[in-house]
Amino acid sequence: MARIRVRDPDCTLAVNKTQRTLIAALSIVACGLVVLVCLSALKVYQQWSGRPLGAPLPTSPYTPLALPPTWTPVPTGENLVGSTSLQTATPAAPRCGGPALMTLLLIGSDTRGTGYTWGLSDVMRIARIDFVTPRLTVLDFPRDLWVEIPEISDDLNGQDHEKLQQAYLYGNPGDGFGYWDDPSAGPGLLARTLDLNFGAKVNHYLAINMRTFIRMVDAVDGVDVTIERSVAGSHNPHLQAGSHHLNGAEALALARDRNTDGVFSRGENQNLVLCALQKKLTSPSVLPRFPELAQSFQGSVQTDLDPRTMGQLACLAAQMPTENIALYSFPEDIFAATRVYDPVFKKSVFIWDVDTLIVRNYVAQFQAGSWPKANTEATPSETSTFCQ
Repeated sequence: MARIRVRDPDCTLAVNKTQRTLIAALSIVACGLVVLVCLSALKVYQQWSGRPLGAPLPTSPYTPLALPPTWTPVPTGENLVGSTSLQTATPAAPRCGGPALMTLLLIGSDTRGTGYTWGLSDVMRIARIDFVTPRLTVLDFPRDLWVEIPEISDDLNGQDHEKLQQAYLYGNPGDGFGYWDDPSAGPGLLARTLDLNFGAKVNHYLAINMRTFIRMVDAVDGVDVTIERSVAGSHNPHLQAGSHHLNGAEALALARDRNTDGVFSRGENQNLVLCALQKKLTSPSVLPRFPELAQSFQGSVQTDLDPRTMGQLACLAAQMPTENIALYSFPEDIFAATRVYDPVFKKSVFIWDVDTLIVRNYVAQFQAGSWPKANTEATPSETSTFCQ
């Protein structure tokens, strides 16, 4: 017997209405879940991008030393402290979402390995990064300065003075060093040493070993330089006087060459390489790859910078006029070559003797942005490089 189906229009209408309501409700729930996932992902990204890649620097325990208002630091009679008139006008907003000012301790480690457990600080520079102007000035510290290094006397039988480059080594944990237990390790102890002796204050640090430097130059396909004096003892045609394209190993050889003028000639060579690398990093072919390059070197450098800050620096670099980039050294004539007995090594070692108060004065003016003056040449005793 055939079954007869009778369709109730009112029932069908009710079912369709119920289905549409259910579908709408499920859609709202699905959209809500998508939003929650997106917000969670954004939160995770923000936490990651704001997380330092290394331990932050410890808070400075030192009170800045007051300098005489009429102090004359150089034989020419130039009064650096008294010659500065601070502007009170409201500055423009910082670019790229960065702070108004950042100071970065740059360290070149002489270790040939891949890690940072040991090694002397072959290069020590403080970069003053002005996000408002924008402007970048870099100050070089000679490695052979005889300084007081905090935190080491208990481990060295009361010895608290060593060469400046030793502070980084003593702070890192390798080879039985690690003379203090702060997680910022070598960069932290070096930063504290610069602060104690010269009043240098830094916000962040970045240390690069020699192998990483070579990789970094090779990653941007080398740099172009014009060498005025051939690298001493080198038969490499790319390290002779003239214009050349250098790979990473060749750039490192140039940066480490002292030539005939010792440490000051070495600083000039480093400036040459740094300007060439800066030009390459901000070129149209490399700049878009900067985030990729930065990520590829994660874990290969020693730093407390986070990805967000690195992005701000990359953004600023793209907007930085080359004439606003200046690399400076202290005047050579404030240093005197001498030797001092080192109880740790039980022998006489070479050092640069200098009036610490003079260096502190220059550092104070450098950090205030009043020395060196923008777009001006240095005095005859100063070493300056303006990236072109």
